[in-house]
Amino acid sequence: MVFFMIPGLAFLYSGLSRRKSALSLIWVVSASNAVCIFQWYFWGYSLAFSPTATNGFIGNLANFGLINVLNEPSPGSPLIPALLYALYQMEFACVTVGILVGGIAERGRVLPAMVITFFWMTLVYCPLACWAWNINGWGYKFGVLDFAGGGPVEIGSGVGGLAYAWVLGRRQDKELQNFRPHNVSMVNLGTFILWFGWLGFNGGSAFGANMRAVMAMWNSMIAAAFGGIVWCLIDYRLERKYSMVGFCSGTIAALVAATPASGYIKPWAAIVMGIFTGALCNYATKLKFLLAIDDSLDLFAEHAIGGILGLMTNAFFATEVVIGLDGVNTNVIGGWVDHNWKQLYIQFAYVLATCLYTFVVTALIVHYVDTVPGLHIRVAAGSETVGLDEVEIGEYANDYIEIWRDVLEPNPMATTDARESTLDTITCAAGRSQPTLSQEISTRNLRVHDNFDSDKFEKPVELEVLSGRGEARVSVIA
Repeated sequence: MVFFMIPGLAFLYSGLSRRKSALSLIWVVSASNAVCIFQWYFWGYSLAFSPTATNGFIGNLANFGLINVLNEPSPGSPLIPALLYALYQMEFACVTVGILVGGIAERGRVLPAMVITFFWMTLVYCPLACWAWNINGWGYKFGVLDFAGGGPVEIGSGVGGLAYAWVLGRRQDKELQNFRPHNVSMVNLGTFILWFGWLGFNGGSAFGANMRAVMAMWNSMIAAAFGGIVWCLIDYRLERKYSMVGFCSGTIAALVAATPASGYIKPWAAIVMGIFTGALCNYATKLKFLLAIDDSLDLFAEHAIGGILGLMTNAFFATEVVIGLDGVNTNVIGGWVDHNWKQLYIQFAYVLATCLYTFVVTALIVHYVDTVPGLHIRVAAGSETVGLDEVEIGEYANDYIEIWRDVLEPNPMATTDARESTLDTITCAAGRSQPTLSQEISTRNLRVHDNFDSDKFEKPVELEVLSGRGEARVSVIA
């Protein structure tokens, strides 16, 4: 179920982007998954969970290449073997880097992103996972309550994505004008795939078929429902429209908050958490303008802020009644509802440490990879205009006819008998002139007249004529 979140992320990001860069985001999420699997097998699991490391910051290489990781009790629970635990935690890491690489949306090169993924996993994710979940991690010993990854997964990916976008720089101004997601249906599909996978993400973190797992799933469902409704209603006040993207955004933000909290709180607290997460994460989307960082997919607003809110929810509403439902953690107390007042500063210190460490180290990794010859992290301005699908991938999520590429541009391989087309041969059924056609914004019915037997091969097509294209470059959808 957790693995199924990878295509969910890919579809979500693709739908939120422009059509010309949609497939590049599917590719980068998919490829980062492969890099993460290798890193986790190579030394990632050992750096995060090796039980013999005692520095509290990062593990050692005692389990390099999964050496001695078989059927001994796992670091997470004595009820499951270490090899199974390593596999499950690998999927957590894969989801995390899948979120992180969304920071390159529409202007970042994919090869440097893969290099960054490997180093980021090693220097950021593994230490964060060690802090919270390794039996010798400083956060674990400090008493931090982080059920399924508010720190390593959500703050790691959200703050890391913000740092990546900051070093990468903002998109060109013309790419930010009149921006809207190219496929909202895919946004919805990706959201519900993620929601399904999140039940395994949160429920599975109880490490057994027990009542704590059921409670975690219930809390995830309740929070997601309220988060989606609240976000949608806040957006409704602006345009009097029920935004599908808004509903999906609120749902994901609340699931993010449920990640660290779902195994600690009661359902009534999940309602409260869903409501204030949907509202605060909605307003947090404005922070990218305040910070002047082009966080194009709102990784910080949804994942970082949502993760922070979930972790702080534990300080107030975590209760030993829910924690002990797994039959293992029967001596762990909760937050303020259990009169454990110090849990507030414990959670706050953990949030502060994870945010600062993640942002600084991620920014340094991205900066230094950018200085390596051949690994510059951003495409050229012209390539950004054309789109990453054409420049980086060479394929398209939804292929379309590019008039300049497929009709107008001379083909050096063509023979003298080949058909030739010019802009003059493309006439508008509404009687538009060539200058008017090249600047037209709305979608109209056009006819493409081919010089080769035009009477026979004249064919109607639906053209989407885009403004702002130089040299009479216009795009069409067949």
